[in-house]
Amino acid sequence: MWSGGRLNCQYSPGMSEGTVMAQALYFTFVLSCLICGSYGLVSSGNGTTTVRSVDYNTTTAVTPTERRDSTTKLNTTQSNKTTNAPAVKLTSTTTSKVLTTTTRPPKTTTTANYSFNTEDLNEGIDKKVEKRVWNKEPEDEPLEFECPPLGLESLRVKDTQLRASSYKRRGLGPHRGRLNIQSGIEDGDIYDGAWCAQYEDKKQWLEVDARRPTRFTGVIMQGRSSIWSWDFILTYKVQFSNDTLVWQPAMNGTKEAVFEGNQDTETPVLALFNESATVARYIRINPQSWYENGTICLRAEVLGCTLPDPNNIYAWQQTEQGTQDKLDFRHHNYKEMRKLMKSVTEACPDITHIYSIGKSHMGLKMYVMEISDHPGKHELGEPEFRYVAGMHGNEALGRELLLNLMQYICQEYKLGNQRIVRLVKETRIHLLPSMNPDGYEMAFKKGSELAGWALGRYSYQGIDMNHNFADLNKVALETRAVINWMQNIPFVLSANLHGGELVVTYPFDRTEDWAPHDDTPTPDNSFFRWLATVYASTNQVMSNPDRRPCHNENFQRYNNIINGANWHTVQGSMNDFSYLHTNCFDVTVELSCDKFPHASELPIEWENNKESLLIYMEQVHRGLKGVIRDKDTEAGIADAIIKVDDIDHHIRSVADGDYWRLLNPGEYEVTVSAEGYNPSTRMCRVMYEHYPTICDFRLTKTPKQRLKEILAKGGKLPKDLQLRLRQLRLRKLRASTKAINSRRAAASRKARGS
Repeated sequence: MWSGGRLNCQYSPGMSEGTVMAQALYFTFVLSCLICGSYGLVSSGNGTTTVRSVDYNTTTAVTPTERRDSTTKLNTTQSNKTTNAPAVKLTSTTTSKVLTTTTRPPKTTTTANYSFNTEDLNEGIDKKVEKRVWNKEPEDEPLEFECPPLGLESLRVKDTQLRASSYKRRGLGPHRGRLNIQSGIEDGDIYDGAWCAQYEDKKQWLEVDARRPTRFTGVIMQGRSSIWSWDFILTYKVQFSNDTLVWQPAMNGTKEAVFEGNQDTETPVLALFNESATVARYIRINPQSWYENGTICLRAEVLGCTLPDPNNIYAWQQTEQGTQDKLDFRHHNYKEMRKLMKSVTEACPDITHIYSIGKSHMGLKMYVMEISDHPGKHELGEPEFRYVAGMHGNEALGRELLLNLMQYICQEYKLGNQRIVRLVKETRIHLLPSMNPDGYEMAFKKGSELAGWALGRYSYQGIDMNHNFADLNKVALETRAVINWMQNIPFVLSANLHGGELVVTYPFDRTEDWAPHDDTPTPDNSFFRWLATVYASTNQVMSNPDRRPCHNENFQRYNNIINGANWHTVQGSMNDFSYLHTNCFDVTVELSCDKFPHASELPIEWENNKESLLIYMEQVHRGLKGVIRDKDTEAGIADAIIKVDDIDHHIRSVADGDYWRLLNPGEYEVTVSAEGYNPSTRMCRVMYEHYPTICDFRLTKTPKQRLKEILAKGGKLPKDLQLRLRQLRLRKLRASTKAINSRRAAASRKARGS
């Protein structure tokens, strides 16, 4: 071993949570499953799920610890005690059935206050917050690589480009030697967590074929991902070749260089080569020593700049597909995110509005970009849509996609792109790029390749917000802010952007009996499957039949969509909370195998997801919409309950009486009821057109309600109401008399019998 000089430039970030906690988390999860018992979903007495308000002072079940931190989605459930409103049992009345067809509704601006105060991004960041979050030390800035990663982690490097001297079994083959790859639950399956050599000697190697002449500049090493084994490389050598026959070692002067490897299984360790790094096609990692109680196992990433091949006259064909969109493709920390959002509002002031829904534990504001033709206002009949990213701070791709999306919408709206213009004019869009800004800053400081699998996932307080919507007594500040946001704006549709896998999941996310996984559908399962399919089928990577699995699950057999609980049970997901406590339908999108892709891969990732992001937003216009009014006054009726026959999930109208009910095409019997009004039922037909079916209701007050209102005003009862009340009294008198006579007759028969 030697040290000093450029060649041995080592970078060892702090240990990630996965190093020490991987085994403990798994066993905690298993014990939780054994001791918690069954835990049923909230429903009304007849099994009907109903939208309810939330009482923050109510105790709920304790959130169990998940086995692993990685590819789980932003998920939630509720306990039977998280509501303070009783379940509402709907009754239907028989009325004439009228078929309603799709028409484009006129728009009217309402006075309902569904907005937050505008944020002035010209104001500086609070000095106390700035001091807490950003130290002025050099190590607080991420290390910038001279050359980007080849793509072992992101799967740009194919399995066929990886070879090894030997391997124990297929599940530990060279194709598993990728940075941050995650193992399955059981060792011995085909999805293990590293490349592991069959023999324990210094002749073993892992080889990467760059396929083009490449100036290699460094290697990032990591140990084996496993809850059972503890394997990592202590030291290693590196060799280069152009033909795999003659190999040139990396040198330190006149000696062959030996690089320091890992001290644990999870922390990525970087070694940079010297300035005169070799240009070659192939690179080999040759372990020299390893953990004494383990064996030769490693995960790796290779840094290098590909060069044009002078022998290839068709060099233009080698250019990787990017994007034609002129967007800011880089990773944005909190300060840079503020600047970008400010630039978008300055470019499109008529359709944008920035507001904050709260602050993180460290005091960073949770900014939202609103995009609408009337920003800052809820328009009658216009649905509200949201995208949320960054619940896990180290899953950075969703954050950048939403920043790209707001730029793209602004640019295309100004260019007159009719699809974007229609979307902006007919939808109120809310984009929250960073739900966990504290966690992101932690991961950002280490950099995209060195943050590991878990650093930045949790909030500053160590809370996994992926489980935090269940126990509202221990809710993080960030979670509470999102809950308040969800209850103050009548969202109709949402998606939660995560990273670390390629799949779209839909609720419920928690099994009813704490089984590790089990299909647990909602009453709206068919529509949720449609939503998930819309995103997955238009995503360029998910829909590629030739793609390989990311880690340890092959979701292609499910068409890249899965019920959340059928993947793995998660208590406390935002998806479940949203469905059970609000009118909003929410899914989780796992965007990429790589949680924190290198900036060079962002243009490709944008192109992979652009169409999916747009078409998913357009689904907010599928189904029914309408306004529920008082028949006499034409005033909107708030909090009316809308029930669709045969679907045991009800929604409620908002402040001005408007409502939105997401449904697949078909004919539905819809019943609306409200306190003080007679229920009303009609048939509504959902068509296949872009616009939703308009299904309005006008409700008449009950005699009792009319009486209350008249007496409250000190007025005189009208004759029809007096007659109605007289009839009700007579009916009540007859019923009570009949009951008394029945009891007397029964008593008389009993006396005669004795």
